[in-house]
Amino acid sequence: YENMTFLEAVKMLGERAGVALPQTSMSEEDRKERGIRDRLLEINKIAATYYYRQLRSENGKAGLDYLKKRELSDSTINSFGLGYATQSTGNLYKLLKDKGYDDDILKESGLFTYERGIHEKFWNRVIFPIMDINNKVIGFGGRVMGDAKPKYLNSPETRLFDKSRNLYGLNIARTSRKPNMIICEGYMDVISLHQAGFTNAVASLGTALTAGHAALIKRYVNEVYLTYDSDEAGTKAALRAAPILREAGVTTRVIRMEPYKDPDEFIKNLGTEAFQERIDAAESSFMFEISVLEKNYKQSDPEGRASFMKAMARRLLEFPQELERNIYIDAIAGRYGIASEELKRMLKSF
Repeated sequence: YENMTFLEAVKMLGERAGVALPQTSMSEEDRKERGIRDRLLEINKIAATYYYRQLRSENGKAGLDYLKKRELSDSTINSFGLGYATQSTGNLYKLLKDKGYDDDILKESGLFTYERGIHEKFWNRVIFPIMDINNKVIGFGGRVMGDAKPKYLNSPETRLFDKSRNLYGLNIARTSRKPNMIICEGYMDVISLHQAGFTNAVASLGTALTAGHAALIKRYVNEVYLTYDSDEAGTKAALRAAPILREAGVTTRVIRMEPYKDPDEFIKNLGTEAFQERIDAAESSFMFEISVLEKNYKQSDPEGRASFMKAMARRLLEFPQELERNIYIDAIAGRYGIASEELKRMLKSF
């Protein structure tokens, strides 16, 4: 149910039952690395608690007002551990120093910059703690209040945080018991979908979907729905992600968001039932690719249509299995009003 490895499960159950597991022999280097990682996890936990409390203090009013304006409930805010980094900085650094953490380990945390003095990386931002599959805080994302740039800021890569191998919301989505996952672009889309009951939503962390993400997803489900933004950038992101997921053996479908930009905006305007209808109507990633390809050719012009058909045929050749290729040939033939046999003959000419 938790989709843990055997060793992860034994460790979790041991901690729950208060049973100390026998220590395996570790090299001095391994012990040192383990110690650093454990201390970084402690620092992140303290920071997450600090940001969480700041959001609920008088100093956090701007952050809380922003989240309420985005129509998030208290329960949702608490579930995701959302917090706030105030405009005045220095308190988090002092808190960690008072707890005995030195600058060597604080530099490793990614919470501070050490150029021209010591400064907190996150300030005047709503904070999104990023957790691994075991609900340990491994990094943070921050959304600035106002129009400053960058709009969103993530923790840098650390010993704990590798954005190409982690997904926001996966710690919850992996236990949703749903046979698929919904992949979004950002924190707010994931949170909005979870609040609406779609608890299988995740997002990559400020980076394009990678083979590492696809392998991680494959551990839990065999099918995903892409809900990237409906603008040009979102379309390109979906086109890049689909073949990566396909290569990992994950069936991919694309949810159309029009006339709205993203899931958060869609649900606020049309509601959860309408979003479920879009899920039910989602098309395969290949048919989505073909519909995007079609826009590059003038269909009313014979030469343009012929070029489109050739380009489409080349895409069909990318399917190594004849059965799967023939299924898509029939689907394309039905959509564009051409004979399946004509398409098959065209493929043989390449």
